[in-house]
Amino acid sequence: MIRVTLFTKEDCSLCDEVKSLLFSLQKEVPHTLHEVDIDADPALRNRYLEQVPVVQIGPYTLEAPITEIDLKVALNAAADGDTGEESSSSVSRGQAVRMNKALLFFTRRWLAIFNLIVLLYVGLPFTTPYLLKAGLTTPARVIYKIYGPLCHQLPFRSWFLLGEQPIYPLEIAGLEATSYEEIASVSSVDLLRDRAFVGNESVGYKVALCQRDVAIYGSIFLAGVAFTFLRHRLKPLPIWAWFVIGIIPLALDGGSQLISSLPLLSFPLRESTPFLRSLTGMLFGVANVWMAYPYVEEIMVDTQTLVAVKLVAAGEIN
Repeated sequence: MIRVTLFTKEDCSLCDEVKSLLFSLQKEVPHTLHEVDIDADPALRNRYLEQVPVVQIGPYTLEAPITEIDLKVALNAAADGDTGEESSSSVSRGQAVRMNKALLFFTRRWLAIFNLIVLLYVGLPFTTPYLLKAGLTTPARVIYKIYGPLCHQLPFRSWFLLGEQPIYPLEIAGLEATSYEEIASVSSVDLLRDRAFVGNESVGYKVALCQRDVAIYGSIFLAGVAFTFLRHRLKPLPIWAWFVIGIIPLALDGGSQLISSLPLLSFPLRESTPFLRSLTGMLFGVANVWMAYPYVEEIMVDTQTLVAVKLVAAGEIN
């Protein structure tokens, strides 16, 4: 049996006309009619307020003005592709309802969920200095280990808390601050040795995420919060602008630093600064949110509408 969904609202004469047309075609092309009041759910109202009546016949969607010929063509086309197989299992229906309710919950709150995940991701590394200060070395080491594959954790490119300075850069960076070489009593860089340095009571303790990563994920969180208020009017950032704003500054700063450290090349040795790492990381994070989140919002709204239709038709939303 063909399933026909009619999106309607109160005091809609055109909706009544379409309903009458469908009734007259019932004998010619048998179908089941499900009326969905768009006022039953905000997602349906936002999607169809200016369009009702809207009719879905299998994979086909008809919008006003809808004629009898339109309905007959769509019904016959859907009938040709109808397998006639429909599940009647109450267990499978219950599972489908629960899955749709969970999906509806997620699509309505996806931004808050995303923001919370990012906040936890960027916030957890900042607990390591306090854990070490309190003598809780085991949980601190676990956090360092978890973030180890995700970040280089080099102390001269990371933030320090609870010590004399927030940064201990390499001498080559040329900053007016006590250098990493001085606090670690080393004269050269050894990546494996240096990333194991977490600090001490005097100099403070290293955050488990480097300066650039803190800026990237911190800005993703802040931009995500801002998107909460801009989601209905912010257009996606064009790909060329994303490349100019987010990629090029990051590549120039990080790439030049990396290339200059390669032993087989003769480029002048260069070390970036906390300011440049933070700035380029922030630009990268904001550009990603600006480019991706409007598309995600569009997908979530469409999914929200489809799921709401199913739940209204099933009587799970009144």
